[in-house]
Amino acid sequence: MLLALAATALVALALLSDLIVPRLEDAVARLRARRSRAPAIAFDPGRERRAEQRARELLRSCVNDEEWAMYRDLGFIRVWGSRADGPAQLQGTGGAPYAYLIYPHRAIIAYLAQTHRLLSEYCVTFPDHTRPYGSSRLPDSDDVLAKWMALTGDEQRLISTANMHLPGRQLDPAQVTRDLWRLAQWERARLRAATTRAPSTRVDASG
Repeated sequence: MLLALAATALVALALLSDLIVPRLEDAVARLRARRSRAPAIAFDPGRERRAEQRARELLRSCVNDEEWAMYRDLGFIRVWGSRADGPAQLQGTGGAPYAYLIYPHRAIIAYLAQTHRLLSEYCVTFPDHTRPYGSSRLPDSDDVLAKWMALTGDEQRLISTANMHLPGRQLDPAQVTRDLWRLAQWERARLRAATTRAPSTRVDASG
């Protein structure tokens, strides 16, 4: 009895193999054909670094000297808000000057310039559709430049279309406060350096 069952199973396996094996071979052949037609993209470990270097050069050519030095030394850029036609969300500042901090791949921070009170976070993204590997992340400096261009070109439009949150959603308010302190120290140091470099003028009283 057992011998008969084993023989029947072997016959069934042989019949199934005749049906399945050709299909598997055909599927493997099609897969290899597709792979041979697809262009191979060689991984370049230095590509990210070169892309960021090009982005930094482009950013430097677009922003002014102070903004570039700020980004180079501190890692963010300050953009002053428009006092006359500022965004509706900031009209409650009583006409006080306000500004934004632009970080790479982080929310834009709005704050009062005199008191450093944080007002809002504005989340906006600028995907990169040209990069391989399916990445949508711009190089850091390209992301900063895109936000800078949007703010300086049409502040009202960017703020009205961005996702607004209270401070602390993406960035630690304590860290932003420290960055504002660093910015103040940085500006004082630049002012002292500029004063030291300025040529002294003498008044000739001898007539």
